Formats: sequence, C-alpha cells, structure tokens
Amino acid sequence: MTDKPLRWGIMGTGLIAGAFAEDLKLTDSGVVAAVGSRAAESAARFADRHRVPARHSSYEALANDPDVDVVYVATPHPLHHGNARLALEAGKPVLVEKPFTMNADEARDLVDLARGKHLFLMEAMWTRFLPHVRHVRELLPSLGRIVTVAADHGQWFAEDPAFRLFAPELGGGALLDLGIYPVSFASMVLGAPDRVAALATPAFTGVDAQMSMLFGYPSGAQAVLTCTLSAVSPTTASIVGTDARIEIDGPFYAPASFTFVPRGGEPSRHEYRDEGRGLRHQADDVALRLAAGETESPLMPLDETVSIMTTMDAVLAATRT
Repeated sequence: MTDKPLRWGIMGTGLIAGAFAEDLKLTDSGVVAAVGSRAAESAARFADRHRVPARHSSYEALANDPDVDVVYVATPHPLHHGNARLALEAGKPVLVEKPFTMNADEARDLVDLARGKHLFLMEAMWTRFLPHVRHVRELLPSLGRIVTVAADHGQWFAEDPAFRLFAPELGGGALLDLGIYPVSFASMVLGAPDRVAALATPAFTGVDAQMSMLFGYPSGAQAVLTCTLSAVSPTTASIVGTDARIEIDGPFYAPASFTFVPRGGEPSRHEYRDEGRGLRHQADDVALRLAAGETESPLMPLDETVSIMTTMDAVLAATRT
C-alpha cells in the first residue's frame, strides 16, 4: 500500500509485540526493522525468533535508530507514557499499545507533545480497524436511536503474583488490560458517558479481578460492560437500537462475524474471516496516514483516546466511593 514499506521499531518483547511482528508479515505496508528491550538477551531472542535485523539493548537506542521510521510501544502498561515520550522526543511517529497510558493525565501529556511536534500518534486499539467493526460502524444509522450497548471480556488466569495482570507494579487488573475493550467499544458507539457507576472485586494482590460498569449518556442510552480475570466469558457485544440490533460473536474485539436483527423482518448474517491475529489492519492504517502526512487516525482519534482514559479514571474512582 506504499511504495516503500514502513520500517517499524518495536519497544518490548512480550506476547503482543511478537503477535504484531508476525502479523506485519501478512501485509506489504511495513516490516519490522528493529526491536528494543532493557535486556540485550531478550532483544536478541525476539530478533532471532521473528527474523528482525537490528536489536537494541535499550529503548533509547531503538528510539534513536535512524533506520526506524515508526515506533510501536508494546511494553507493560506503566511504561507506555515514558516510552512513547522517548520516541516522540526522538522525532518518531508512535503507535502505543492499549491501554494508551495509566490515566488521562498521562494521555493528555502525550497528545500535547505529539501535536506540538506535529508527529503522528495513535492508540493501538486494533479492534477499530478490523473489517467486521468497520462494517458495524456503517450499519449504526440503521439501528434507529441506540438504547443499549453491552459487552464483556473475561479470561481465566492462574493466580500468580508475579504475572503482570496480578502485579500492581505492572499495571495489573482486569480493567486496564481487558476492560479497555468494552469501554472503547462503548465509546465508539455512544461517545463519552455523563454518568459512571462501577462495582469491583479485588484479586488476592489487590488489583481489580472483576469489574462491572454501567454508563449513562445524555441521549438516555446505557452501556452495560463487564470484565474479569477469573473466568472465560462469552466475550460478545451487542448494540440495541429502536429499529434493529447488532449481535457480534465472541471474541468481539478480534476478527469476528455478526448478525443484524431488524425489529421486523429476517436477520442477516455477516461472516468475516481474517488471516493472522488481526493486528495488521492497524499497521496498514498507520502507513496510510503517514503516507498522507496525517498526524492521527479518524478511526482512533487522539481526543477520543483521552476521553476513554478519562472514563477509565472515573470507573476506578467510582469503585473507591
């Protein structure tokens, strides 16, 4: 999709970094040119596994690599803000893994920095770029007045205090890692809520193991969202309007199919299959925006990312009252 593929530099060597590197092989818009880690051994293992030509033993070295066109930040949540800042200050466009930051203040700081430097910046909410989600967005006007959005995301993890989802120092908890998907989905459909209620159940380490959220909107619509680290849930989503509803199969945030159900008439099924994990679509969009000289994507605007982090802050605050 470009004459010259983008040269990606990946910060971090975890599972999502590896998935992104593999999915990038399915597109012609970019290639992984370098990887950076805090440990030389980790960078070397990742580079060997994914056939990456350059490896760096520090994030600073990756950010300043002249052979890197754009940086993908795939480090643990608490490092997103500092790592993205490092890349932006080095003059690099940046894609930041979700959640964008730990809170709205950090998000605003990155957005201000990117806009001040006229650099591209985007949250890697890859769900937004999937073909079935693009189709769902096109169908929203057909639903009439939207009444309810419902979405859940539940996975089971063994209770290990060293595992990042249970470790407070690594930004653990269900909301930031899993709940970001339902919250972002509701934002995509309904925008920012004006009322937030939440109920949390703590894990043995003190992070939130389960979160139930109820959002209210000026239109009268409501969103009912849940996430948990303790069980595998259906991980489906639905959008209910006065004229029709959309039911998305689980996991709704990954490549999925959906059913359009009119209030009167026959349901229509929309089947989607995708090669890979689905991460390549956001990489293609980054390449498209950079080729056009744009500094953000209309599919995941920076103001909405800040709004979502503000909502996440409100959810956490609601559980403390």
